[in-house]
Amino acid sequence: MTISPCRSRFLVDYKDLHQLLLAVQEKCCENHSQQIVSISLQIDFIDPLVVLDKFAQANTLNFHFENRSKGEAIAAIDAVTKLEITGKHRFSKAEDFIKDCLRNVINFGNTNQPFAGMHFFSCFSFFDQHHQADYPFPAATIFLPKLQVAVKNSSCTLVVNNLIHADINIQTILRELQNKVKNLQYLADYSPNIEISPSDFNKNKITNSHTFKHSVSSALEIIASNHLTKIVLADALDVRSYNSFNLFKSLNNLRQLHPNCYVFSTSNGKGQNFIGASPERLISIQEQQLITDALAGSAPRGKTPNEDAANANNLVNSNKEKHEHSLVIDFITQRLSQLGLFPQILAPRLRQLSNIQHLWTPITAVVPVNIHPLKIVSQLHPTPAVAGAARDIACAEIRRYESFERGLYAAPLGWVDGKGNCEFIVGIRSALIDGDHARLYAGAGIVAGSDPDKEFAEVQLKLQALLKALV
Repeated sequence: MTISPCRSRFLVDYKDLHQLLLAVQEKCCENHSQQIVSISLQIDFIDPLVVLDKFAQANTLNFHFENRSKGEAIAAIDAVTKLEITGKHRFSKAEDFIKDCLRNVINFGNTNQPFAGMHFFSCFSFFDQHHQADYPFPAATIFLPKLQVAVKNSSCTLVVNNLIHADINIQTILRELQNKVKNLQYLADYSPNIEISPSDFNKNKITNSHTFKHSVSSALEIIASNHLTKIVLADALDVRSYNSFNLFKSLNNLRQLHPNCYVFSTSNGKGQNFIGASPERLISIQEQQLITDALAGSAPRGKTPNEDAANANNLVNSNKEKHEHSLVIDFITQRLSQLGLFPQILAPRLRQLSNIQHLWTPITAVVPVNIHPLKIVSQLHPTPAVAGAARDIACAEIRRYESFERGLYAAPLGWVDGKGNCEFIVGIRSALIDGDHARLYAGAGIVAGSDPDKEFAEVQLKLQALLKALV
């Protein structure tokens, strides 16, 4: 992270915490119930990616999420409680799960510091049910971590969540907290400096170039018949390394290669991880202020400043790219309006990344307190930027054209806290990591005027950008 560390002290009032835990346990005994105590502490600056590397275990749920341009990063380790579900009601069930947990929480410490208090981490698959039974992630996972470390610029916050019940040993909780603080103190002085070193892989294309281009041509015929106005077709690339992939190094590479993207990783507790560097925010809510991105229409970056400017100019003035972009804007504004929100469309601009640039229009709205963030996520997913329009027809055609399971690709993942704040992105430019095997995903939006050769080239450009980070 390019954030200036700020030295502070690890201060915990263990006496007050001890008394609180005893009081909560007594109440649990009387009511034959359980409660969650969430402890928030301001700590010395620690890179959350280092915390993920040192604390995460292959058999536990873990989550990493960062945006260097915003000076934010967060790591969540293991689960106090979790929900794994499938089916069309997954978003509403996830919302109910979060609300049930929040009804049983006791906070300790300063909950006004950045990222303090309970945060729930979640990932959803593109479709609400998998067609391939061996896909390693559920259609929805939501969990409350045991340990959370987050930074916001120079501020660093530790959150430890504990499930309290009649039989819990309070002294054990206090000792474990002391050990965590001691170990984090050691990590506060650790600063990794890893050079990007892409590896050689054995590669196996899931979809060959002829098949992908044929799918694009077929989709264009459907679009010409007015059954669709857009469809997003994805491709996948399987790669195998000579050694197991190093999650820490790959994420560190992604943060260096793509400083303007959201770098993320989520695990299933069974040894597999889904990682990537996404340019696309689905929604962010802070103090009831929502912002979402209409991100569609793309062009490669140029090798020279003149070529780069020419590519940007062609993108901005392309009727085909502007049409694709307007479909996303219209969809998002309509969906937000259906929830009773009043979306405001900000000035369009370019989102320029290391190897590609996009048409980008931010959209804002004020969120009433009675509308949960997951209700908005469910309303927006999937947007035309990753599915198409009309959405239901496009999704049915995606199933027909794509031979692989999308899984978490192009789907929402992020966090929501107890105050209604949240940050969700779309899991594009991503890969499923399993030991020495990785499956990379990328897609392209097909509209009237799309060229099969150019669309295939765009997908390969996106795949190569991710391939460079894997080690």
